[in-house]
Amino acid sequence: MAWNFGGLLPGQNGAKPPIFLEWRSSNGFVMFVVAFAVFTDVLLYGLIVPVAPTALHQRVGLSVDQEQSWTSILLALYGAALLATSPIAGYIADRFESRWWPLIVGLLALGASTALLCVGTHLGLWIAGRLFQGASAAVVWTVGAALLVDTVGKEGLGQAMGYLGMGMTLGIMCGPLIGGVVYARGGYYAVFALAFAMVGVDIVLRLVMIEKKHAAKWIRQEKQESPDISPSGTIEKRSGSENVTESSPSDAPNNASQDQVSTGQLSPESYDNASSPKAMSAVYTLLASDRMLVTIWAYFILSVLLSSFDSVLPLFVEDTFGWGQTGQGLIFIPLSVPHLTEPLFGMINDKYPNARRYMAAGALFATVPFLVLLRLVSHNSMGQKVLFCALLVLVGCCIASLMPPLLVEASYLVEEKETQNPNIFGKGGAMALSYGILNAAFAAGTIVGPFFAGFIRKSAGWGTMTWALALLTGVSGVPTLLFLGGFFFKKRSEPASSASME
Repeated sequence: MAWNFGGLLPGQNGAKPPIFLEWRSSNGFVMFVVAFAVFTDVLLYGLIVPVAPTALHQRVGLSVDQEQSWTSILLALYGAALLATSPIAGYIADRFESRWWPLIVGLLALGASTALLCVGTHLGLWIAGRLFQGASAAVVWTVGAALLVDTVGKEGLGQAMGYLGMGMTLGIMCGPLIGGVVYARGGYYAVFALAFAMVGVDIVLRLVMIEKKHAAKWIRQEKQESPDISPSGTIEKRSGSENVTESSPSDAPNNASQDQVSTGQLSPESYDNASSPKAMSAVYTLLASDRMLVTIWAYFILSVLLSSFDSVLPLFVEDTFGWGQTGQGLIFIPLSVPHLTEPLFGMINDKYPNARRYMAAGALFATVPFLVLLRLVSHNSMGQKVLFCALLVLVGCCIASLMPPLLVEASYLVEEKETQNPNIFGKGGAMALSYGILNAAFAAGTIVGPFFAGFIRKSAGWGTMTWALALLTGVSGVPTLLFLGGFFFKKRSEPASSASME
């Protein structure tokens, strides 16, 4: 049976609807595609972590004493590209009528980066490859988060962001694990064969996916042809999702502006009138919010924590336990497994929105004792290995409960500001821009983390490094508790759904 691609490419018309339209535009499938895209993008970043030191020595020709420095530099270059590209990608994505094209651009950048690293026998190719990886991550994370908001609506956003966060953190943690094992067993090119296979699957998924706003025209056509069709046979009504066939007062204003223009419900003149604020005005409006600033800071600290472990764990277990590349990859398992629970924490956020601040602040506070106790791991014994893995599991649980409330907060903030003033962000809204700013904070963390942890461990030792990380997370828990979701004391005196929780 031939595939009808008329519904795949935004703006393209066809006589018949695409096959499996309902499934290809369903909440579950869109969430899976976005989570897999983020997972693939970040996995390819992490695959190189255990490969880089040896490859830089054997393929590029760097001396052994330069391995740690250039490993950290390459990680930081990824973060620099992510930092520079994320806000731009977010602003541009909000101006596209479809999220599909920016996702394809991200995929092309990911393929380019993988190819450059695969053939990299010169340091310049490794630098370019890492820069392309950062640009790809900026587009995929930013546009993917905005696409989830478009798809599931506010009621199911926590769970959806839980899946996105799970894909992100599992990619970060599983990348070094899989890269180390595959490199030890199959060699350098086996790692990149896996990377290209993942990109290939990602291509197929992104081509198959249909955005709900583009599926709506086919659903309306089917309703006109079959007026008695059962609601269960369409994607018109789904629990926790936006109504894709009729406008609703509860729809986010930015979604309304884009969808109504594409379906003829909003005139071009009124759409253009909403575009007066420029990019810097939208950025300033977001950054003027104490809620957004605290969310950015907490997301930055989360990134510092994750990238610190990426930088120091492989070398620490090599020095302390004498583990080779396989062990250096396997040590990320205890950190990775707890992230399977992120959708659960997202569901809790959806059911109890007021618990968002306590989940995020509690996660930051809870990491303090676990990070401090890591200093007890100091020599090679079975007991020390068990203790080390147990503490990493507990740290992973804290990170898993921190990610969903931070991702959801950015969406809630934009929606509340647009409720107060529908034209505050201009044409296209600022949903993707808000996630672009968050990704820039994450990128800054990936730059700071490797140098912060690597420098302290090298100059003052492992114990001091764990104290420093614990101090960062503990102090950050205070503003998170006070301001996430609105100022704490003002929040207690106002309804939870108030739009003025600044």
